Amino acid sequence: MLITFKCHACPDVVMLENLAQYLVGIVGKRLGQRGVISHDELEVAIAKLEAAITTDKKERAEHDGHFHEGEEGRERHEVPIGLAQRSFPFLDMLRAAQKENTDVLWGV
Repeated sequence: MLITFKCHACPDVVMLENLAQYLVGIVGKRLGQRGVISHDELEVAIAKLEAAITTDKKERAEHDGHFHEGEEGRERHEVPIGLAQRSFPFLDMLRAAQKENTDVLWGV
């Protein structure tokens, strides 16, 4: 299922429900049929998402150090897309909403 996030400050952001649930959970909300991140909650929501991105980047950097590239019998594996890339449209929306002092809504 697709979830559409809306705010007056930028275009809609559409994502799969499992990613939406994960990102909304990071900022301290629950993904229901309808929801809102009010303008007065945006500062904390942005900080939580940025902190999660920083943590993810650190963990990915540590994982990158464990590659055994060039060793015989070891295949190089593909690294999945990180939280920074997956969350960028949502984070961008939160920042735009904060700048315009507007709410972010879904399910409307």
